[in-house]
Amino acid sequence: MNAAARPRIGLALGSGAARGWAHIGVLRVLQEAGLEPDIVCGTSIGALVGAAYAAGELDRLEPWVRSLGWQQVVGLIDLKMGGGLIEGGKLVEFFRARFVDRGIAELGKPFGCVATELGTGREIWLREGPVIDAVRASIAVPGVFTPAQVDGRLLVDGGLVNPVPVSLCRAMGADVVIAVDLNWQLMVRRQRIAGRMAPRPRGGLVDAVLARLPWRAKPDTAAETAAAGDAGDARQEAAPPPSGRASAMEAPSLLDVLTTSLNIVQWRITQSRLAGEPADVIVRPMLTDIAAMDFHRGIPAIAAGRKAAEQALPAIRDLLPA
Repeated sequence: MNAAARPRIGLALGSGAARGWAHIGVLRVLQEAGLEPDIVCGTSIGALVGAAYAAGELDRLEPWVRSLGWQQVVGLIDLKMGGGLIEGGKLVEFFRARFVDRGIAELGKPFGCVATELGTGREIWLREGPVIDAVRASIAVPGVFTPAQVDGRLLVDGGLVNPVPVSLCRAMGADVVIAVDLNWQLMVRRQRIAGRMAPRPRGGLVDAVLARLPWRAKPDTAAETAAAGDAGDARQEAAPPPSGRASAMEAPSLLDVLTTSLNIVQWRITQSRLAGEPADVIVRPMLTDIAAMDFHRGIPAIAAGRKAAEQALPAIRDLLPA
C-alpha cells in the first residue's frame, strides 16, 4: 500500500475502566496487520492506553498489565475522603517513575484525550502539556478519583461527555476513524447479574478497597458492640420474612453503586454520541464478565480486545485503498 495515498487512520479508544485493557489487544492486532493508526485519541482508560501507545511504550505497558494482581492494584490506591475516594497521587507517581514525560507535543504520534470541566460540564480536549497530567484528568471518575487541576480548571472523567472520542479524531485530521466501544454491553451485564439468585462472592478488589475505609472499623467498646447487636435484633424482629429474589441478593457496595451509575450514564451517552458522530468502523470487545474495577484481569480483557479487532479487520481493510 502506498503510504502517501493512504487515508489518515484515527483510533478513538473509549472509556470503560478496567475493561480498557482490551485496547491493548486491539492495538496489537492493528500493528500485526500493518494498519497502525496515524492519530490516537482516548477517553479515561482509553487515554491511558492511547498515551502509552503514542509514546512507543506499549511493549512496557502490556507485561505490567498482564502481571497485575488485585493486591498490587489496591497498593496503588491512596484513599482521601474529599472530592473522591482516591487521591490518585500514588498512581501518578508510579507512572512518573517509570515513563519519561516529555509532553504531548513530543509523542511519536498525534495524541489527544477528553476530560470534563467540573464547573461548567464542558467537554475539554487536552492536546498539549504533560502527558501524565492530561491522562490523570481524563481518568478522574467522579466520586472515585478526586478531580484533577489543569490550568486552573477542575477536570473529571471525559466519559461523562464523550466516552468514545470520534469527534476529536476527526478534528485532528483523521480521514478514517476506528472506534473501540467498551460500553455497548454494560447494561446487558448488569441485567444478567441482577437476575442471579446467588449473592456476589466476597474477597474482590472492591471489598479490599472498602475494607480500608474508616467507617468500616469495628466498634471500639463492648457497649457499642452490644448496642449494635441489640439494634440488629430489633431490626430482625421488625423486618418482614424474606421472600422472592430480593432475599437472595446482596446489597451493592458503595463503589458498585458509583461505578454502575456511571456505567448507565456512559452507556446512554455512548449510544447518542456514536449515532450523531459515527465512526467508520466500531470494534466492540465482549467484556460482560469484566467489572469496572477488575484491573487485575488484564489477560482476559486483552484477549477480548484481540478477538474483536480480528473480527473487524475485513471491514477496516475495505475502507482503505489496496
